[in-house]
Amino acid sequence: QVELVESGGGLVQPGGSLRLSCAASGFSLEGRAIAWFRQAPGKEREGVACISGADYMTKYADSVKSRFTISRDSDKNAMYLQMNSSEPEDTAIYYCAARSPSTFSQRICSPEATFYDHWGQGTQVTVSS
Repeated sequence: QVELVESGGGLVQPGGSLRLSCAASGFSLEGRAIAWFRQAPGKEREGVACISGADYMTKYADSVKSRFTISRDSDKNAMYLQMNSSEPEDTAIYYCAARSPSTFSQRICSPEATFYDHWGQGTQVTVSS
């Protein structure tokens, strides 16, 4: 069974750090474009960060550049989102996503949700004092 499961969400104070994890089962993340998205109440789902299948390219939303870092660990078959200098505006449900492997997605990734085939159920992040 193909599954992505997020963990690591919770309450963090403004300026604090949080590390989200996403474990894959039933398939390998290696060679796949992967991404993190978020959705705040009343807002559309937003691409936060992505990395291409061969790790050639990473992209970040302007709102998180220099604060968030996306990474993957092929040995653990997992992906991560390191969130630093958190802001109240980062409060949202965070989702991990992966695309089926292809030559096309080895070198690129996309902040568009339609680019990805597999999704996790989400983990809540709340930034508040």
